[in-house]
Amino acid sequence: MESALDYWSARALLEWQMELGATEALADAPVNRYDLQAAAPKPAKPTAPEILRPQEIDPVAEAKALAAKAMDLQQLRVLMERFEHCDLKKGARNLVFSDGTPGARVMIIGEAPGRDEDLQGKPFIGRAGQLLDRMLGAIDLSRSDNVYITNVLPWRPPQNRDPLPIEINMMVPFLERHVTLAKPDVLVLMGNISCQAVLGKRGITRMRGNWGQAWGKPVLPMFHPAYLLRQPNQKRQAWADLLELKARLV
Repeated sequence: MESALDYWSARALLEWQMELGATEALADAPVNRYDLQAAAPKPAKPTAPEILRPQEIDPVAEAKALAAKAMDLQQLRVLMERFEHCDLKKGARNLVFSDGTPGARVMIIGEAPGRDEDLQGKPFIGRAGQLLDRMLGAIDLSRSDNVYITNVLPWRPPQNRDPLPIEINMMVPFLERHVTLAKPDVLVLMGNISCQAVLGKRGITRMRGNWGQAWGKPVLPMFHPAYLLRQPNQKRQAWADLLELKARLV
């Protein structure tokens, strides 16, 4: 049984609550609000809205999809001009697509445009191109009759530096489609960059003159004419390679 002191203490507390404005009881037993506050779960901190990041683009996959749409050489050129993922395009004056005779038996693949090629939009027209024309003429070939010419890269690298691997990789799908549409019998790869793009390996001094196979075509690596201008003592090996090409076309 509660003591009288407990009774009067409770009554005094009740009267004090009534003076404060309490008019009715909401529960049969008293509730300690401090205990409820301690037990209540803390609200989660509001989080900042998730930043929507643009989906990362794979330039090689984009190039493959774009190149596959080309049904002829002219359409391939237009699609290459639309390709925006190669930064070389930003510093180049022209897209260097091709020169020579489409459908020719021989397709020459160079590395990348130089200054003269960038200015005029055609491959192999500087000093190296003039030497190439003389080399082809020695075995009765010419770009005006029976040779078709392109490069791995259609845009000039700054200061004529070597192309970066990513630049090569993103342009290879266009190059492979170019070969498919041009339908040559033989591919001639001029220099290390061309061998890397088509054959997946470098080492032109070891590879030159040795036939390989790529994209369903016989492939002959040769020294780049620009290299022969710097190393004229290598022209004998280049002549041997030209004779090998001539024999293959008979």
